[in-house]
Amino acid sequence: MSQIFQKIIELIIYILPAYVANGAPVIFGGGKPLDFGKNFIDGKRIFGDHKTIRGLTSGILAGTLIGFIIFVLNAGDITIIYRALVLSLGTHAGDLFGSFLKRRLDIASGESAPVLDQLGFLYFALLFAYIFCGDIFSILDIAILTAITLVLHPLTNIGAYILKMKKKPY
Repeated sequence: MSQIFQKIIELIIYILPAYVANGAPVIFGGGKPLDFGKNFIDGKRIFGDHKTIRGLTSGILAGTLIGFIIFVLNAGDITIIYRALVLSLGTHAGDLFGSFLKRRLDIASGESAPVLDQLGFLYFALLFAYIFCGDIFSILDIAILTAITLVLHPLTNIGAYILKMKKKPY
C-alpha cells in the first residue's frame, strides 16, 4: 500500500506544473482574446473569448514557477524547471486544441465538453513531456493521473465557482 501511495505522490508532484498551468488563467486570465476575435476559415471563432493572452501567459509562467519551487525544495535536477515549462506549454496546447475543436462542434465559448475539458490538457502535457523530455509513462501512470484528474478537475472548478472566480461550476 505504501508503494502505491508513494507512486501517487510522485505522479502528483510530477504533474503539478500542468495542474497549476491549467488553473492559473482562472485567477489571472481575462483581457484580450488570443484569437483577437478572428474567425477560422469555417467562419467560426478560432478559440473564443475565454482563451486570452494573459491567461496563456499566466498559465505558462505559473506552471514553470511551480517547477522552480519543486526544484528548490527538492534540491533536484535543474531539468525539473525545463520539464515544468514543457508541461505548461503542453497543457495550454491541449486546452487550445480543445477550444478549437469545441468551436468546430458549435459548443459555445465557456460551455463544457466533458472529457475534452477534463483530460485534454493532461494528455497534451504528457505528450509534450514525452516528445521534449523523453519521459515515458506506463499505462498505470496514465491511468492514475487520469483518475486523479477526473476527481480534482471538477472539485477545483466547483471551488472556483464558489469563490466567484468562474461563472459556471464546470
